[in-house]
Amino acid sequence: MVAGRRIWILIWYGMLLLGLLGLVASIYWARRTHWRNLDEFLRAIGTVLVSLGMIVLLRGAGDVIGTSLMIGAVGAFIAAFIVGRQWGHSPDPGPGPGDETQG
Repeated sequence: MVAGRRIWILIWYGMLLLGLLGLVASIYWARRTHWRNLDEFLRAIGTVLVSLGMIVLLRGAGDVIGTSLMIGAVGAFIAAFIVGRQWGHSPDPGPGPGDETQG
């Protein structure tokens, strides 16, 4: 039994709403940038999945479904991390103003 189950369910519905808003925003932005923000899209998917998983688990509707949603969320977050690292590499900017070597 979870203390304050109704409150936690309301909190996770709020997180679901935030995830859906982020998903809509990331899809809108992705269409403009030719999906260069795929990591943001995957994070939004992960947020929606984890919210749905927690709601299902807190309601006691199905342990297998809730656990599967949570595992899918972890997969989405890991994929977002990997995609973000691949696209996050920028060329070396060179020495900064304070990096001169004294000889």
